[in-house]
This record gives sequence, C-alpha cells and structure tokens, in this order.
Amino acid sequence: MRREHRPLIVQSDSTVLLDERHPEAECAREQLSRFADLTKRPGHIHTYRITPLSLWNAAVAGITHEEIIRFLTDYNSYELPSKVISHVQLMMNRYGQLKLERTEHAELRLSGDESLLSELSAKSALGGLLLTTREGERLVKPENRGALKQELARAGYPVIDLAGYRHGESLQVQLRPDLKLRDYQKRAIDLFYCEERMDGGSGVLVLPCGAGKTVIGIGAMSRLCCDTLILTSNVTSVKQWKRELLDKTTLSPEMIGEYAGTSKRVNPVTIATYQILTHRKQNMDDFEHMKLFSERNWGLIIYDEVHLLPAPVFRMTADLQATRRLGLTATLVREDGRETDVFSLIGPKRFDLPWKVLEEQSWIADVTCAEIRVPFAAEEREKYEAASGVERLRIASENKAKAEAVKELLQRHTGKPALVIGQYLTQLHDLSDKLQAPVLTGELPHMERERLYASFKAGEIPVLIVSKVANFAVDLPDAAVAIQVSGSYGSRQEEAQRIGRILRPKQHDNTAWFYTIVTEGTKETEFARKRQLFLLEQGYQYDVSPWNRADHSEGHMEETV
Repeated sequence: MRREHRPLIVQSDSTVLLDERHPEAECAREQLSRFADLTKRPGHIHTYRITPLSLWNAAVAGITHEEIIRFLTDYNSYELPSKVISHVQLMMNRYGQLKLERTEHAELRLSGDESLLSELSAKSALGGLLLTTREGERLVKPENRGALKQELARAGYPVIDLAGYRHGESLQVQLRPDLKLRDYQKRAIDLFYCEERMDGGSGVLVLPCGAGKTVIGIGAMSRLCCDTLILTSNVTSVKQWKRELLDKTTLSPEMIGEYAGTSKRVNPVTIATYQILTHRKQNMDDFEHMKLFSERNWGLIIYDEVHLLPAPVFRMTADLQATRRLGLTATLVREDGRETDVFSLIGPKRFDLPWKVLEEQSWIADVTCAEIRVPFAAEEREKYEAASGVERLRIASENKAKAEAVKELLQRHTGKPALVIGQYLTQLHDLSDKLQAPVLTGELPHMERERLYASFKAGEIPVLIVSKVANFAVDLPDAAVAIQVSGSYGSRQEEAQRIGRILRPKQHDNTAWFYTIVTEGTKETEFARKRQLFLLEQGYQYDVSPWNRADHSEGHMEETV
C-alpha cells in the first residue's frame, strides 16, 4: 500500500530506488550511501543495492541495524518489506559473532557460538582450517589466519581479528614540526590505529585524490615508528612517496629504498610497485620479487591505491596477517568484485569522508562535470554499424569528430592548465598532432615522463595529452581542466582516478572542469553511465548535452544526470 510520496522505493530483493527529483532526495542519498552501493541510474531513478559487505562496513563505522531500518521506514514510499528488515538485521548481527584472539600460549583461537562453529567446521573450505578444542572455541594455525578470515567472509560471517600484531623493527621517524595535519587526517589516523583498540592496525582509509592520502600514510608511520613497506601503482608514485617522506619527516635519504625499475634497494622504509612484485619471466615461474615481503621485519605495510591490488599480492597478504596493514584509496570499487577480499585481508573500511564535504571546506577543488555527445560522420556511422562488440566500442571511442570538441573546450578554458586523457594511443597521437601538444604514454622512458610533468607544473606546457599511465598517483596540482576522450569500458575506478587529476585545491580560483566526450547513439554512452556511478554517489552531477557548435560555445546544456 502506497504511503505519501517519499524519495525511496525499497524492494524485497534489497535493491533501493531513489527518485532524484524528490525534494528530500539529496538527504536520502547521503544516508543511503552509508550502507548501500549505487549500481545503476537510468534517468531520474538511481538504483542502490544493500549487500552484506556494505552492511558490514556500516557496522564497523558504528551504524546499527535499528538506524538503517528506521531510515528506510521513514523515507520509503511503501511499507518496508519484511525480507529487507530480516536481511539487514541478519547481516549486521553477524558482524561480531566470531572473534579471533591469541591465547596465553601464543596460539590463535576462534571463538563464538558452538552451533555456529560446528556449522562452519562442516564446510569443506573451512573444515581444514579449524581444529576442535572445547565448546565455543576452535584453534587456528597462525599461518591460516588470513585464509580463515577470507573464507569466513565468503561464508557470510566476517570475523573481528583481535589477535594483535608484531611491532616489527623499530624506526625513529617523526613528522617535521612545520607539518600541520588537517583535522580529518588526524581522525583517519586515529581510526586506523589506536593503542587502546585491539583491532587497530589494519584497515582501509577512503579519501579522494588531493585530500592528502600520502600524508595520512606518513602520519600512520610516525605513529607506529617501525620499518615500513609501501606498495604503489607505478614508478612515478614511488618517486612522489620518496619526495613526500623527505619533505615531511625526519627520515634521511639513506633510510628510504626504492624497489622499482632498475633500483632494488631494501631499506627501513622501502617503496615498491605492484608491477615488480608480480613480474615473472614466464607464467609458470615463481614471482621472484615476492621475497621483498620477508626481506625485513616490517611492522607496517601500506597498500597505496589498494583497489588495484593484483591477485598474487592478495595471496601473499593472506600470509601477512601478523603485520599491520593500511590500505589507501579514492574508491573501494573493484570491477572484479573482490571488495570482500580487501575487507578480510587488508581490513575493514575505517574512514570514508564524502568528497563533497571536502569540497565545501575547500580542501579539494569545486568540480563541474559534463558529458558531451558528439555525432558520427556518415561514413564512420556505417563502419560502426558493420562492426561487432569490442571493435564497435573502439570505433566510437576514436570518433575523429571528438577532436573539434576538444579544441573548442580548450579555447573556452584558455589559460587553465588542461589534461586530455584517453585509452587508445593512435587517438592520442592524432590529437597531439592536431592540438600541437605533447603526448605522454607508457612508451616514454620514465625520465621523459618526469620532464613533461615538470614542464606542465611549471606552466611551460598548457595542454598535456596523457594515456592511462596518468590515471594514478600523478601530482599535477594546478591542472584545472580534464577532457576524457576514451576510457576502459565502464570502469568506475578509472572515472574516479581521472577526476582526481584535477581535484587538488587551487591557490586562487578553486574551480575545475571535468569533461567526458562520447559518441552519441553508441555503446560508449552506456559505458559512460556506468563509469559515472561512483561519482554520482559522491554527489556530483553530470550535465549532458549533444555537441552543437553554435549552442555549445554558450554553455548550452540539455540534460542533467
């Protein structure tokens, strides 16, 4: 039976429809995003799903099932389905039913209700990991700590790990006196590690690019004062971490090792890339650089861009549960669906600050998002229609009509440092010729990349064309315009990372513009909608317009999504 019109329709399969036209839609969205994930948004109706993982992360944040049910009841247009009430109560109550602790004999013990332990012990994936002792307890071999947590989460029973951590080798590291942490940075560090909390020392901190995730990682190091291994996405990021460590801490250059490219130095603080850890000469060979995890008595491992964690590093991390682990990311979204493994092996989400909150406080730039839809020329439309699947997407992505739109957008923002970002090298080199702007791709040696980045920062290059190598960990604080001409299918991760290139606060005019150019009436528009989901959940809106040379120069927009 319908009640008065409210912004939500909660369905019995735990999906929630949000009508963004409702006056209370924004308030509802903010609350809903605390315990549900946005999955699609056709037109004005946005679809969320309440999952076990979204509820467990809410439980870690201190949200109760009573709060969630009260909110859904108050904002739902119909009577709340009993199946949803049961689902929320069941999943929220499961968090905390099982605890993993260390005994007085340094053994690991899983404790909980005996009937639950008996049920779980009967499962093939768990039976070999649990040793029967007395009622309400099971012994666990220390080497199975990670595998057990992983399997329990998959079975729907996340365990609270209270078994503690080794300190690792002591390291005297302090923040420089002139470094003042922002309030939210201090809070993030406190939530990650607090001496009074037995489960403190593992978890993920989620903040947008430009909010100072590196500084938070450095703050955690100074809190723990131990040898630290930092894993990150590429060589550029390795260099940036080293610069930040030298600039913001008392560490000397001799204390910091780079384990990437041609350098393989292992020091009290060592920075490595995921690529080198997962490198092997042939598919059947061992990962020879995985030995880095045992090279020193690490007290902390920092996983930068943790949403990128490759499978072999997941497997190694399962064996490192006695070492404190900190994940840093702008988004926990993984296109392979392994968010639950991040939760169980790295740790739960400890801190997640809405992007719009940081924008309101001017800690990140105020970004306007727009999607520009460009038509095909007649001959390209015919080529597209005759192609299939993947080839269709590439033809749409490389639509040559996009070049004119890029030119006019750059003219509109003359004087603003701009990035043109794309997926396909042929397209990028073609744009480089037409715009007379340098192109930075993975083909370039690292030193040449660094030279281009430095020239862009210095204002010597007003427009820089970049491939996917610039998706991650590129510090270009003055970039104010990003124009995306092609991307990796419907990757929400990539969308969040690309807008991150322009999020760093600007000294004078703290505004920025993020454009996505897609080919009208093709699969590319569908993928664009999926890519935008994470940012829509953060409160961003995309103005959508067809490319019209006459109208567009005056900022004509037809639709907002």
